[in-house]
Amino acid sequence: MKFKIQWYDRLPSTNTFLKERLALEPELPSGTVVATREQTQGRGRRGRDWLSAANENLTFSILLRGGYEPRWLPSATMAAAIAVADLLGAEGVKADLKWPNDVLVNGKKICGILSEGIPGGIIIGIGLNVNMADAGEIDQPATSLLIETGARRNMDQLLERLLSILSIRIEEWAEGGFSRVRKKWEANVPTLGKTVTVRDGDAERTGQLAGFGDDGELLLRVEGGEVIPVWAGDLSV
Repeated sequence: MKFKIQWYDRLPSTNTFLKERLALEPELPSGTVVATREQTQGRGRRGRDWLSAANENLTFSILLRGGYEPRWLPSATMAAAIAVADLLGAEGVKADLKWPNDVLVNGKKICGILSEGIPGGIIIGIGLNVNMADAGEIDQPATSLLIETGARRNMDQLLERLLSILSIRIEEWAEGGFSRVRKKWEANVPTLGKTVTVRDGDAERTGQLAGFGDDGELLLRVEGGEVIPVWAGDLSV
C-alpha cells in the first residue's frame, strides 16, 4: 500500500481534520496521511483527550478506502497496534498489546489508536509518544521512546518507518480481517489466559481472558465456564 504524507504544524485533531478534508475533497485518495507537529484537541476512545505538544509525539491519521464490513472496524485498530509494536521492537523496545486499542511498554501507555468508520472506508488515527520527556500530566501511567531509550527520534523518519510496517499489516488485515493478524496479535498480549476486568460505563465483568473472536472481540470466560463476547470496554488486570 502506498501512502502520501501531508504534514501540518498544528491541528486540533488529525481524525477530525481528515474528515473535514474529505467533505471538501471527496476524491481524496486512499493512503492519504495527515500528520501534525502539534495536536491540540486529539481524541481517544469515549471522547478522551489525547494531546500532543509541539514536536514531542507522532500524531497522524490514515484514510483507507474500501468496502470494509462494519464488523471489521475493531480489528483495523488491532492491525495498526501490531504495526506499532513491530516498530517499537525494531527500535529496541519490547511492547505489549492491550485490547482494544493500546500499546504498552512496561505496563505504561506509549500509543493509542482510534479507528472510525466513514462512508466507503475507514480512518485510523495513531498517537505515539516519541520525544515526550515528562508523562506527569497524563491521567494514566505513560511513557515514550525517549523515556525508554534516552534517545530522541526524528519524527519524519520515524513516520516513514512506521508506515512501511503499517502497509504490510493493513494489507494482511484487508485480505481477511482479524483472522489474518490473529496470531501476531495474540503473541503480544500478556494478559491472555489471565483474570481480567472489563468496564463499560457502569457495567463491569470479571473473568478469564479466553482469547479473541473472529472479528477481534474479547472472549471472557466467566464463572460457570460460559464464554461471552465483549465488544467494547476498558480492560484491567
